[in-house]
Amino acid sequence: MAFLFYPVRINSNGVYWWRMLKVAIVGATGYTGLELARLLIKHPEIQLVAATTRTYKDLPLSSVFPELTNETHVVCEELSIERISEISDLIFTALPHKTAMEVIPEFLENGKRVVDLSADFRFRNVSVYEKWYQRHTAPQIAKKAVYGLPEIYHEKIKRASLIANPGCYPTGAILALAPLLKSHMINTKGIVIDAKSGVSGAGRSPQIHTIYCEVNEGLKAYKVGEHRHTPEIEEHLSVLAEEEIRVAFIPHLVPISRGILSTIYAPLSNKVSTEELVDQYKKFYDGKRFIRIYPPGKLPNTLYVRGSNYCDIGLKVDPRTEGVIVISAIDNLTKGASGQAVQNMNLMYGFEEDAGLGYLPLSP
Repeated sequence: MAFLFYPVRINSNGVYWWRMLKVAIVGATGYTGLELARLLIKHPEIQLVAATTRTYKDLPLSSVFPELTNETHVVCEELSIERISEISDLIFTALPHKTAMEVIPEFLENGKRVVDLSADFRFRNVSVYEKWYQRHTAPQIAKKAVYGLPEIYHEKIKRASLIANPGCYPTGAILALAPLLKSHMINTKGIVIDAKSGVSGAGRSPQIHTIYCEVNEGLKAYKVGEHRHTPEIEEHLSVLAEEEIRVAFIPHLVPISRGILSTIYAPLSNKVSTEELVDQYKKFYDGKRFIRIYPPGKLPNTLYVRGSNYCDIGLKVDPRTEGVIVISAIDNLTKGASGQAVQNMNLMYGFEEDAGLGYLPLSP
């Protein structure tokens, strides 16, 4: 009699795992879906088994995205919750707001774990979501979701069934401010977040304001004082500061394809040097694989993180104004979306946190 022996091992969550994790991407043909596919195809612990889309049904995913040629045999299909639940262990939902909350409850009822890239489950207070988005149809589930910022909510993510993957702007802003707020080193009144994003942040669907002639050689602010990421930023900064935080958030569109640079201004509560703050940041993020703190005199650039899961942070104290300027750079599609989603999956299943994410930034 022949016996089959599977490579059994115990992961960092104390769970035995003996086969490839089977994952599906629901909403696979936007920019975040492509980025997920790019990362997951090369992940050593998973098998991409399905990609759903309404637009490209029955087409190979590699024909929709030729950069995936010879890398995957997955064929695009329409969403069937029953089928995806049968063949998958984990589902990434890269769907628009509102659409995500219509399907996620059924996946959870089927015993599946979900990493959601929409905003539908990012808010602890559903009424805040409803004020900035629309009526929430799954408020009980929203209360159980874990906000997927690994550097802040590491332990909660490990145990979660539903991860609310953060927005791109909030990722860069929260990581830049967390050490200052946690140590009460700034005055929380008067925080200004000036953030600039590449055009891919607006999504893949064609829109007049993101076509080449409307964007090239221009730079503009948009949704000033009303961007939907504002309450998301404020909620998690408030948790860190243990008090209610309000920020001035000004997003800008710049003519690059990917990347977010956030320049943040805050008044200091005590006299401190740049060197002392850099040391504080290094201690706060010690052991955090994807945070890179720049030495005094060096500042981040979106080119230095492009295509990677890094968040680069640099800062400078301005003694003349008694304030601090913190600058963070991320790739909006990777650390700001799909890379962070994979990082969350790695924590959920006890894989190495950087599994599938070991890409160096793309050179200019």
